[in-house]
Parts: sequence; C-alpha cells; structure tokens
Amino acid sequence: MHRSISTSIKITAAMSYLGILALVPLVLGKVHPYVGFHARQGVVIWIWEVLAVFSLVIPVIGKAFFQVSSLLCFILSVVGLVAVFLGRTWRFPLVAQLADKL
Repeated sequence: MHRSISTSIKITAAMSYLGILALVPLVLGKVHPYVGFHARQGVVIWIWEVLAVFSLVIPVIGKAFFQVSSLLCFILSVVGLVAVFLGRTWRFPLVAQLADKL
C-alpha cells in the first residue's frame, strides 16, 4: 500500500500478529481494509500455532512438527509486524491463500 496509513490503524493491524489478539483486528477489520488484510493472515498463523500444540500428542514426529511450526510462526509474525509498520501488505505463501478464504 502506498497511501499513508495512520499510526492507530498500524497499531490495530499489528495486533494481528500477536497470537489470540488477532481476533480483535479481525472483528475490527471491516473498519479499514489494511487492518482486515493483516487480521486474516494473523488468524491463519494463530490457528497454525494452535494446531501445532495439538501435534505434541503424536510421539517423535509431533515434537518435530511443533518445533518447526513454532519457529515458522514466530518468523511470519515478526515479518508481519515489520510489514505493518512499513505500511506494506506482504502476502505470505500459503498463509495468504488460506486468509483469502476467511
């Protein structure tokens, strides 16, 4: 996005990448399309994190899946936060396709 985005909009969008707080911008996403974009991606990342926790019940492979997923979700969240504060709308592979369906 090349137009100027207010600080309050950026802060609301940043909540999208802070775990369960992603639900707040999702509800408020109708207020501004920028917030809605990041909220949908943030919710997909959060759901992935929750599913990764449930994978821990699977011996050996579950722990490995959890560790890789946790690292990827952390990286995506940090990149998402950077994108928000730069005023960008970076579409994450796979995450964006799922987010478009929300």
